[in-house]
Amino acid sequence: MPVRRIPKNFRNVTGRAFSNKTESAFFESTLERDFLAALDFDTNVVSYDVQPLTINWFDTEGNLRKYTPDVLVSALDPKTGKVEKILYEVKYREEIKKKWKKLKPKFKAALRYATAQGWKFKIVSEQEVKTSYTDNARFLLHYVNQQLNEDYENLILDKLGKLEETSIEELLNRLSSDPWLKADYLPTVWHLIGVQRIGADLYLPLTMTSNIWDVGE
Repeated sequence: MPVRRIPKNFRNVTGRAFSNKTESAFFESTLERDFLAALDFDTNVVSYDVQPLTINWFDTEGNLRKYTPDVLVSALDPKTGKVEKILYEVKYREEIKKKWKKLKPKFKAALRYATAQGWKFKIVSEQEVKTSYTDNARFLLHYVNQQLNEDYENLILDKLGKLEETSIEELLNRLSSDPWLKADYLPTVWHLIGVQRIGADLYLPLTMTSNIWDVGE
């Protein structure tokens, strides 16, 4: 659970998201909500904790200060195959710029603490979070968490295997001419893209005309 209670906020959107990777997917803004969605969707992320710890630090006048970073992530490094920990602060660029003088010593304290633990410390803003990838992650997570129709799965993967590469719309057209049946197939297509059994460029907006391809077994 978070080390501090997340208050109701009448300026930003606050709430709790469903997650299989943490017991406390609380967020205090849409930026944090989207960042957590990206973490849930990222297969390299093993787990994460929201507001996991409070760091004590002293200001230039010797006064004790406290700082609670937003998220601690345990993620697999694809290059080394090892799990690393990253401490994140999630803030809008405008707020960082406006409050930089106040935030800078907090961030320096977090960097020192993370380094001492053998972790990394990163600051992310809407520039890294508000992307097509995150939009796709939020959309696909809904289907990833739904029960898969195995009969549709086999039919879709078999047809895509023969086509090798096509668009979502064309795949559905090849599966059936019945619009109602195509609508039934579509959630399974989204699910298979979400679990990466169908390839797609998730760094581009995902639409019915997006290219998809067979990734094999």
